[in-house]
Amino acid sequence: MTEHSAIEAATRRLQAALDTLEAALERRREADRRSAGLERQVQALDMDRARLASELDGAAARAKELERVNRDVAGRLDIAMESIRAVIAAQGE
Repeated sequence: MTEHSAIEAATRRLQAALDTLEAALERRREADRRSAGLERQVQALDMDRARLASELDGAAARAKELERVNRDVAGRLDIAMESIRAVIAAQGE
């Protein structure tokens, strides 16, 4: 093997190594881009979860208030019906 052919072989190996390195670098960049995209999605999901949790808390509070109002109205209706029965009974006597 001549010195010239040895240099050419070394140059081809170096070029192949550089091509391999460049391909690996591009794969790494793509992986980093995907990772950044996933991080943004996770952040968006966390924000949605927090918003939904807040909305759920508000809905639960409204449901409790509606239950309280319902009990109050039911009690007032019972009192009104008793009063009407008493009036009807008094008129029948």
